[in-house]
Amino acid sequence: MSTQTSARRTQLTGHFTYAGWEERTLGDRPDGTCPRLAHATVTNAFSGGIEAADTTCEYTIVHVTEKTGTFTGMELLDGSVDGRRGTFAVEERGSFDERGTVRCAFEVVPGSGTGELTGLRGTGAFTHEPGQTAVPYTFDYDFG
Repeated sequence: MSTQTSARRTQLTGHFTYAGWEERTLGDRPDGTCPRLAHATVTNAFSGGIEAADTTCEYTIVHVTEKTGTFTGMELLDGSVDGRRGTFAVEERGSFDERGTVRCAFEVVPGSGTGELTGLRGTGAFTHEPGQTAVPYTFDYDFG
């Protein structure tokens, strides 16, 4: 983990791992043709600047082809940010390409911070490359 502080924001880094992934197709596309919608329930474990085991995450996915698409999601993290304990939610938007690379940007849902994370504001990003077991992230935050 590394921490950088600017006049307004602090940048944290770390990694997360997928602890669980359950995906199901939505609508009447059982044969897997594209485009198609899917829903995924995901559990992640964060370490580094954000410490949160067993997060709750829900994605809606559009598979444009078998290997490409976009997704949006919400994730609830219960743990700590830079040592401050509490809970907060993030909204996520991303895409995946033919190589299997996933790119995602996320933002703290305004007003979702609790405990020592009350007033938390922030944005972050991650890129997952094929074969990675731990996904690096960055997170820039402050308190409003």
